[in-house]
This record gives sequence, C-alpha cells and structure tokens, in this order.
Amino acid sequence: MDAPQTSIKSLKALAAAEAACRRCPLYRDATQAVPGEGPGRAAFMLVGEQPGDREDLAGKPFVGPAGRILDQALKDAGIDRKETYVTNAVKHFKHEMRGKRRLHKRPNNYEVGRCKIWLDHERALVKPATIIALGVTAARGVTGKTLTIAKLRKTPFDLADGTKLVVTVHPSSLLRIEDEGDRHAAYAAFVADLKAAREAAEDSSLHGADASARKRAAR
Repeated sequence: MDAPQTSIKSLKALAAAEAACRRCPLYRDATQAVPGEGPGRAAFMLVGEQPGDREDLAGKPFVGPAGRILDQALKDAGIDRKETYVTNAVKHFKHEMRGKRRLHKRPNNYEVGRCKIWLDHERALVKPATIIALGVTAARGVTGKTLTIAKLRKTPFDLADGTKLVVTVHPSSLLRIEDEGDRHAAYAAFVADLKAAREAAEDSSLHGADASARKRAAR
C-alpha cells in the first residue's frame, strides 16, 4: 500500500480529500467523487470498479441495479452489508455520452493507479480482515497487478499485510446475461464466492482467537 498521509485520520477527512482530488482527469466530467460507505472498522471491505450513473448522482456506492444484486447476494451469503465497508477502485464516474445517456466506460490502468492512494487510505483506516474485489479493475486497484478472475476466484489468498483477498465478478456482469438459466448459475457462483470470503474471515478470526489464547496461557 502507499504510505497514508498523516493528515487523513478519519473517513470524513478522506472523503473531503477525494472530493478535492485532481490526480487524473476523471473529475472533470463526473458530478462528484463517490467515497466509500460503511463502518469505520469492518471485517469485510467490498471493492467495485467505479461509481455508475446512479452512484455518481447520489454520491453513494452501489445504489443502482448492480447494487440491488449485490445486496441480495450478500444476504444469501450471510454477510451483513451494514457491517461491511463498500467502496470502489476509482472514485469518479468514467463515461461517454450517447445522446443524452451517460454510458459506462472502464477505467484504464493509469486512472486505477492514480486512484489507488485513496483505496490504500481506506484499507489503513478500516483495517478489514477480508477484501472482496468485484471484477478485474477492483483486483488491480487492490493489488496494483492485473489478475485473472477465472484462476483466482475459487481460493482466498493472503496479501502482503495478511489481509485475505477474494476475487470474484462484478455484479453488473450478471445483468448482461440474457439466458435465465445461465444468469441463475452465474448468480449462484457469485454467492458461493461471497460465502468463501465469509468462511475465510471466520477461519481467520478463529485462528486469531486461538493465538491470543495461547499467548495468555503462556504468561
């Protein structure tokens, strides 16, 4: 992670810094920066790609159609969104105009890299035990590397600081599946990934509790 700026000691201060960010040109066409949302300390951090049209207007992450899928999938996986910190790898909405419509455009590696400092700040403040990266852009935002979802989504792995990372698809990808059977199977796989993240967090918590008990017993 990038070294956090010592002046940013709260999520409120971080949101203000993100709102003033000019590290890449995306701020010029967006309505506003969309900060993360959730408790100041959370076991889970969900990282998406970027705000969509609804999120850009509302100033909140995952409030559109993909957010509704995510909410249901989290519920089905036994994860409480209210106890989860939800954010994006890129804080401004990148889009192109098609008539009067604003259509999503995927952030490029430069934009993701320029925004990584804010995600690193969030990790330093929230201190999640498990990060769930929703899509390749989110995974790059977390790791700084290009990762392949198909190879990584089955198994949680440790980041350098000991945080567990689970890589899965972005819920918006489910919206683009036309066949009902295929969409149902993709949703089930998505929920399974979230359950794997929950189980990894539970295992980590148990191991941490065991280690603490051993330390107390050795005193």
